[in-house]
Amino acid sequence: MLPLLCLALVLSTFVPSYGLPNGAPTSVCDSMLPFHGGGIPPLTTKTPFLITPQSSVIGSGQTLKLDIESFPANIVFKGYMIQARAADRPNNIVGHFVSTDTGAIKLIDCQAEGDTATHTSTSPKQELTLEWIAPDNFVGDVVFNATIAQDYDKFWVGLPSDRVRVVASSTTIVPGTASTKRSTTTTTVPPYRPQQTAAPVATDPIYDACGQSKGCFGFPEGCVDSRNCRAVATIAVLGARYVFEMKAGYNSPAYVALGLSDDAKMGEDSVIECVPEQGTVNAYASWTTVGPYGSTRLGVPQNIFQVMEKSYNDGVIYCKVERDAVSMVKGKKFDLVNNKFHLLIAAGSSVESTNVNYHDIGRHVSGSPQSLAEVGPVQGTSKLLLRLHGAFMITAWIGTASLGILIARYFRQTWVGSQMCGKDQWFAWHRFLMVVTWALTVAGIVVIFVEIGGWSQVRNPHAILGIVTTVLCFLQPIGAFFRPHPGSSKRPIFNWLHWLGGNLAHVIAIVAIFFAVQLQKAELPEWMDFILVAFVAFHVFMHLIFSFSGFRKSMLFLYILIVLGLVIAMVVIVVLAPIEAAYNSIKEQIMN
Repeated sequence: MLPLLCLALVLSTFVPSYGLPNGAPTSVCDSMLPFHGGGIPPLTTKTPFLITPQSSVIGSGQTLKLDIESFPANIVFKGYMIQARAADRPNNIVGHFVSTDTGAIKLIDCQAEGDTATHTSTSPKQELTLEWIAPDNFVGDVVFNATIAQDYDKFWVGLPSDRVRVVASSTTIVPGTASTKRSTTTTTVPPYRPQQTAAPVATDPIYDACGQSKGCFGFPEGCVDSRNCRAVATIAVLGARYVFEMKAGYNSPAYVALGLSDDAKMGEDSVIECVPEQGTVNAYASWTTVGPYGSTRLGVPQNIFQVMEKSYNDGVIYCKVERDAVSMVKGKKFDLVNNKFHLLIAAGSSVESTNVNYHDIGRHVSGSPQSLAEVGPVQGTSKLLLRLHGAFMITAWIGTASLGILIARYFRQTWVGSQMCGKDQWFAWHRFLMVVTWALTVAGIVVIFVEIGGWSQVRNPHAILGIVTTVLCFLQPIGAFFRPHPGSSKRPIFNWLHWLGGNLAHVIAIVAIFFAVQLQKAELPEWMDFILVAFVAFHVFMHLIFSFSGFRKSMLFLYILIVLGLVIAMVVIVVLAPIEAAYNSIKEQIMN
């Protein structure tokens, strides 16, 4: 049990701390739609949050207080974004807010200075009072629209308040129009029940005409249809002209790049990079290399393309280039008219003077080579082998290895005199489960090497930990085959070595799975770490129970049920990754 206790302490450092950004960016001023988890959709259920102005009439140039609160009370929220919009011209943001609490209110400039308020941190808030100043020369009705995030994946967009009438400052406001703040203990129906409006539809023009007059390709898979890619590229053939667009804005990219390749792997590919530098975007031609993997602009002609458009706003990179139909790069001919190519799109968070660095934000490759003149959907490479690798390893090391080690430790005395297939029952089950673990591990390592085609170049310990696990796993049955006779003086040494090798493999395998969650290609949610931590905690707890409990058989049944449930849940998450997109797709199919 000692290795598992150590593992529990080590893995406690892996649990991620993440949440909403420290305030909404100006890139969402119009839509008010957060970009969470690669495009988690807003909720369309009834919201518990209210936007309540403390008065229904205000003079121009005067200050109005309004509350963000919940009904029923005591429901907290973590993030918000709020604007006042003219009721008859909802695209016009009017007035401005006052930062009365710098610890909870941050002002951003959407159409005018301070016209939008947002949060400064993700600390829980039960209610919040803001101050808004009406424009001096405005007369008419305004509606406060807000996005409220209860949590990272639970938010409502476009919540409206009741209308507020802004009158000329010389107008006498009739007494009684000011409302008092509602008590949190009231049982009366609140004066305003907001109706959830449909989420704004993304209007990014780069997606216009995708599949009609241009081919579009991006990641994650399926993002072109939802118009919500982390990085996207388009290809349009206009006569003899080949026009490429690239765009990326997820996670503050330092570059977005599109490569043309003869195969689906990196190496000897012609690439166009778009890199923000000193407030603008510069485009470069580059070349990918193998051994080690990388890219370089050195020796690559920079006259094979012309920049048509470029921009860099709110961390979003955009560039549009026209590439020569035929070009020579590093002695290799790239004939866009007559040849077919795999498309490689990538985005990363760092660059150097002559090259871009690893694509840690994301990378995607088209599944088959195609003519650039084709305007149909561009499909990515199959991820079947990648998903099988994850499913095999989780089943082996969370499932069968955990159960096999536990049975060997606690049931050789419990199942005394009970045999199966001519062997003690504990030994028969232990051997069966560890043979399954061995077979799944070998199968998992084979499929991932077939998928990658060599050693992984990702800067993550997952690969080396996986190899160490596989070596230890492979040696265990060999050592067991040559184990000394129970009466031999060397048998205790074998027992300790066998115990040590099995437990080391188990611990290292689980640590490797934790690191797999961080891999971009795995597309796993960060909250999967919590499932893994729950397994480790449960496994350690059950070791304690088995050490002192006299009901081991009953507890074993409970252990099998819970571990089986965890394994099934994690395999589903791995196979359907990214799970949020898969869930939304399944829900839409059911609803339709």
